Amino acid sequence: MNKSTLSNLVVLSKISIIGEIIELEDLYNILKVCLDNSVKKILLPVSASINFTSVLVDLISAFNLIFYKTPQEAIFKALGVE
Repeated sequence: MNKSTLSNLVVLSKISIIGEIIELEDLYNILKVCLDNSVKKILLPVSASINFTSVLVDLISAFNLIFYKTPQEAIFKALGVE
């Protein structure tokens, strides 16, 4: 994996001290910041998909969204070793 691929990648999550994924708040503004900073690929917890009703379709479609269920899965997907 080259450096430019990683520079366009963001992993979004809130994780508790015991490793549980906590629901993301204000997904719209988080995605706007990503768009403003030329992010191309976003890894999101599956639980964040319930917040898509509050996010514009044009904003969602600006990214390559990849979903994960566990923090470990996010790491593997970010590194490209699924």
